[in-house]
Amino acid sequence: MNLKLPNVMIHKVLVANRGEIAIRVMRSCREMNIRSVAVFSEADRKSLHVRYADEAYCIGPAPSAESYLNMDKIIEVALETGVDAIHPGYGFLSENAEFARKCIEAEIIFIGPSPEAIALMGDKITARKTMIAAGVPVVPGTTNKITTEDEALKIVDEIGLPVMIKASAGGGGKGMRLVHQKEEVKSALGMARSEALSAFGDDSVYIEKYIESPHHIEFQIFGDQLGNVVHLFERECSVQRRHQKVVEETPSPNITPEIRAEMGAYAVRAAKAVGYYGAGTIEFIMDDESHYYFLEMNTRLQVEHPITERVVGIDLVKLQIKIAEGLALPFQQDGLRQFGHAIECRIYAEDPYQNFIPSPGKILHISEPLGLGIRHDGYVYSGYEIPVEYDPLISKLIVWGQSRQEAIARMRRALLAYKITGITTSIPFLKRIMESPVFIKGNYNTHFIENNLPFLLSTDSCDEICEDVAIMAAYIHYLDQLKAQSNHIANKTASSPWKDFGRIVSIKGANIY
Repeated sequence: MNLKLPNVMIHKVLVANRGEIAIRVMRSCREMNIRSVAVFSEADRKSLHVRYADEAYCIGPAPSAESYLNMDKIIEVALETGVDAIHPGYGFLSENAEFARKCIEAEIIFIGPSPEAIALMGDKITARKTMIAAGVPVVPGTTNKITTEDEALKIVDEIGLPVMIKASAGGGGKGMRLVHQKEEVKSALGMARSEALSAFGDDSVYIEKYIESPHHIEFQIFGDQLGNVVHLFERECSVQRRHQKVVEETPSPNITPEIRAEMGAYAVRAAKAVGYYGAGTIEFIMDDESHYYFLEMNTRLQVEHPITERVVGIDLVKLQIKIAEGLALPFQQDGLRQFGHAIECRIYAEDPYQNFIPSPGKILHISEPLGLGIRHDGYVYSGYEIPVEYDPLISKLIVWGQSRQEAIARMRRALLAYKITGITTSIPFLKRIMESPVFIKGNYNTHFIENNLPFLLSTDSCDEICEDVAIMAAYIHYLDQLKAQSNHIANKTASSPWKDFGRIVSIKGANIY
């Protein structure tokens, strides 16, 4: 049964999310002459997405469970404001089948797939069974949940070590344990189940063969409610840390045109097998011999969707809205092409030189990179204080070039021009990735960061450090001049601004005084 409301014009959308993705959705809405409604927690009262929306409403205190995950409150606001649809963004409620169903029961369009498709592909065991039935290659492993050590050991004997124990309802690296020895099975099984229960409320786990030196490649797919499905090509997502993506690019430097066509066809087959419509991602894992397998499906828009937009020339959020209105896909597979090369770097408020610990706090100054082929999706501004309650992602830097070499050079230039003071960010770490001979060559896999960590954490050039110091010195001098002017007479007994400067600036983990 199709619970959507087909062929309905959408005039007003509530964005059930925060930060950069909320702003990104609202920008497309504004271009389509669609009014946007923001919801926000008390911690996000000064967030840019609240300012950007046509209307904004507080939905609760800072904890996500009491705000951005409060389904009933969000739908209450949607009904009170008379929206036609809700866009969930990514994260939070974007892959929650119950929320999608609640929206539709309230006669509000859910801009995403059907609740049935979300539920089917959200359970990794069920998804594996579905893909096997559809003839899509999957990683060798179980199609039933594993609850005992004896069951796990039997599977290990059948498919061989190493294996990965994974949460059936999981994602984002949670509820996963890699097993190299039989003696590790019992403890790994217990830890995976416990973490899965804590993170997802479901302790179901399964086992699959661990692919050594894998490439993580995902295909963007789109379907309409008439049964048409296409793919918008692939994204290489192998630059990861603890199973979290750090850098993505398209096209992948690790697949041939023939493999691209094969994997794309399987991605379309996978989507059709579950009657999928809207935006989604079929994720594959590929070994060094180019053998590839279905990994999972994300039933939502991805963080890295902008690089696909750049190489295919299509606004994916606008397309989501049109599909939600019941319209057909405006193109067929043979009409889609990739143009040039795009790379995305995720900018986090974290300290790579202190084991990537989060670095919330007040941004003193931000200067975003400009120029040909650069896109910046962010939500912070000078004077904004990053809350501690949410993911430390603060922006995404996207570049495009006519070739991969040009895109890398452009990203290096953009990262060099990207200045944020007051907090520590991952920008220096990303610069080193762009300078890495392994990354530049292109033949990297998901072990790239751990295998190259000494290089990636090494000190930047003196010129870059001196430039950062000069910028901060000028800023401190400016603040000092403002203080002197406001007092009319400079306070000669005041403490030196360089003392504050030492507290603010941290370069490669070493304070400067």
